[in-house]
Amino acid sequence: MKQQGNILFTGVGGQGILLASELTAHAQLAAGFDVKKSEVHGMAQRGGSVEAHLRYGEKIYSPLIEPGRADIQVAFEVLEAARYLPYLHRDSVVVVNTQKILPPAVATGKAEYPDDILDELSGRGIRVVAVDAFEAARRIGELRTANVVMVGAMSIFLAVSPQVFLDVIDRKVKKGFREVNKQAFLAGRELVMAARESAN
Repeated sequence: MKQQGNILFTGVGGQGILLASELTAHAQLAAGFDVKKSEVHGMAQRGGSVEAHLRYGEKIYSPLIEPGRADIQVAFEVLEAARYLPYLHRDSVVVVNTQKILPPAVATGKAEYPDDILDELSGRGIRVVAVDAFEAARRIGELRTANVVMVGAMSIFLAVSPQVFLDVIDRKVKKGFREVNKQAFLAGRELVMAARESAN
C-alpha cells in the first residue's frame, strides 16, 4: 500500500483503457495525491497498442513512467503484459486480464501466439495476478465493464479506499451505467481477494 507509485495501463484499442486510467486518476486525486497522467493511443482504432501512464504521490512533476519504474502494470490483454516488460522491476505487480486478442500476424497465420507469457513473467520474479475480467463482466451482464473489473482488481494494491473509487464512478460514469460499473469494480476486487484466500 504505497503512498506513491507508478501505474502503467496497457492493452489494445477498444478495451476501455483510457476510462480505466481516468477513474484511477480521479480516485487518487480524491484520496489527496498529486497525480499526472499521459496517454498514448497509437493505432487504437485498428486494434493497435494503447498505453496510459499514471503517476501519483505527494508531488509529481512528470506524467511519464521511465523504463524499470512501473510499480503496477494493468494489462488488459496477455500479450500486452509482455510487450511492456522493460517498464517493470522485480517488485512490480502485473494485474493481467487472461483474455487473448490475436494480433494481425497471428490472425493471418504468420506467427503463433505465445503460450507461456505469464510463466515467463513469473519466472523473472514479477508478481502476476491473473484475472478473467471478461468472464466477470459477462456474469454481471455487461461485457463493456471488463475494464472496470480490472480497475477493481488493481485497486487492491493501492492505498485508496474502495468507496473512493465507487464515488468516482458515481461522478464520472453516465447515470445508466453507474450501478453495473460499480458491480464490476467490486467483482474485480473479489476476484483478487478470493485468489489470495485460496493461495493461503
